Amino acid sequence: MALIDKLNAPGPKRLLSLDGGGVRGAISLGYLKRLETILAKQHNNPDFVLADYFDLVGGTSTGSILASCIAIGMKVDDIKRNYFNVINKIFAKKYAQWNIMPSKNAQKIVNILFSKADYDSKPIEEALQSIFKDITLGSDAFKTGLCIVTKRADTNSTWPLLNHPGGKYFNSADGKNKDILLWKAVRASAAAPTFFTPQVIDVGGGMNSAAFVDGGMTMANNPALQTLMVATLNGFPFRWKMGADNILLVSIGTGVNKFNKHYKEITAYQEFQWAAQIPDMLMQDASWQNQIILQWLSNSPAPWNIDGEIGDLSDDMMYKDEKGKGLISYLRYNTWLMKDELEKLMSKKYTQEKVDSFIEMDVASNCEELFEIAEKAAEKEIHGEHFDGIFDV
Repeated sequence: MALIDKLNAPGPKRLLSLDGGGVRGAISLGYLKRLETILAKQHNNPDFVLADYFDLVGGTSTGSILASCIAIGMKVDDIKRNYFNVINKIFAKKYAQWNIMPSKNAQKIVNILFSKADYDSKPIEEALQSIFKDITLGSDAFKTGLCIVTKRADTNSTWPLLNHPGGKYFNSADGKNKDILLWKAVRASAAAPTFFTPQVIDVGGGMNSAAFVDGGMTMANNPALQTLMVATLNGFPFRWKMGADNILLVSIGTGVNKFNKHYKEITAYQEFQWAAQIPDMLMQDASWQNQIILQWLSNSPAPWNIDGEIGDLSDDMMYKDEKGKGLISYLRYNTWLMKDELEKLMSKKYTQEKVDSFIEMDVASNCEELFEIAEKAAEKEIHGEHFDGIFDV
């Protein structure tokens, strides 16, 4: 089936959303492996790939690497092999830094002031080219819909780059996104400030070259809500119908930790310490806000407890149809990266130093262990009955 025929086919649509998180994309892979195994068994197909099931895959930053691999029909084992290769190459060695400060946060600010980026962009570009070669967003290599979330820094705007031939900027006087190389689109989504320099892309339509930075610099590091908007708003080409019987949205994270600091530590912060903390604080807030809205729209069988006041929103569905269903069917899978939770999950002890390293986005040596943690978590969280019913192929 041609891609456009799949995208325009009637019936319920399945969306998959993959968060950003650097090397913690290995956590998403652990969940994806479990998901692929369950669905392959349900469909009695050993050659099953996630592109057979999902109609649109959205990804931000590291999630855009995984999403693009899924969209061209790769199996999770192959994605894992390629992804680990990419991560080990791009985070192998930092540029020489100004190692003059006594604390990590202070050193980070000095690096920001005196360096363009922590890492050379050449290894990530070569690694992505080795996977995606000369595939463009207009290529017939895609097996399903793709949405890569990035940020155009020179206009301060969120850009969802799509492979749908009906998109406004796909092939028109306004833009030629169909000609954008897939590896460049992914590199743009993963161009995390301080880690890598921006990605420059010729976007056509008289706009010439544009500078892109990591999609995590938008409200869509967790791209689930953005992917839903792309799938259903009239401004985008998909225009799929809302409704719990029409839309299944599966959202997969890259691990989450809780801020837990003493108030005296916070009140003693200097300006450079706030500068180091604020991006992570805003990214976490944006992700939780995504989850609040999506759980508000749905009656999820796997809801997250948001906080002590609003709970898991199980009694707060924004809309109910005559069957008591919400506006979407929604599943969110993620795992806590905290010492107590990890020790309980893995039945082993961890030092706090090791747990702290799991939270970092550029410790490549953690990939295999993060994958194993997610495999364990996925066994507890992902169940076949989540995918029974109207969403069966």
